[in-house]
Amino acid sequence: MFGKVLVANRGEIALRIIRALRELGIKTVAVYSQADKDALHVKFADEAVCIGAAPSRASYLNIPSIISAAEITRAEAIHPGYGFLSEDAEFAEVCGKCKIHWIGPPPDAMRLMGDKIRARAAMQKAGVPILPGTGTIETEADLRAQAKRIGLPVILKAAAGGGGRGMKIIDDEGRLVND
Repeated sequence: MFGKVLVANRGEIALRIIRALRELGIKTVAVYSQADKDALHVKFADEAVCIGAAPSRASYLNIPSIISAAEITRAEAIHPGYGFLSEDAEFAEVCGKCKIHWIGPPPDAMRLMGDKIRARAAMQKAGVPILPGTGTIETEADLRAQAKRIGLPVILKAAAGGGGRGMKIIDDEGRLVND
């Protein structure tokens, strides 16, 4: 078990993690942007470190600042919460290189599962039941054929989208291409 964990997130997400760690008797470090200095997760943590300006790219997405915060507070591990850097395999690897434990999936798993098409193939190979799907669709004709094979409604998902971005529920064949 760890003695101290840095929570690399903010708000309700960070607060829930901090509460859970506290119940386990683990010390916590909150990180925050200048805009979040009075946030509840900052007040509730055992320690807090400002990691940058308000834009998330200057703070919550700033890997060197988060690693520095872990090092100066002697946090043994980093819990990323979700969103921000939680799915960033590079961040997990940097933690390892800096001798800071990463609380989350291994980088290889993040890379595999971050690519929807590779993830589906890996799950099929492992015998995990999956919903009907198609892989990459290149043409309008292929799109129509796959929708007919699967049956409506279908969900069209951009291969590079994340967090629900690029998803459309199509329940009418006329909307497959024109929507």
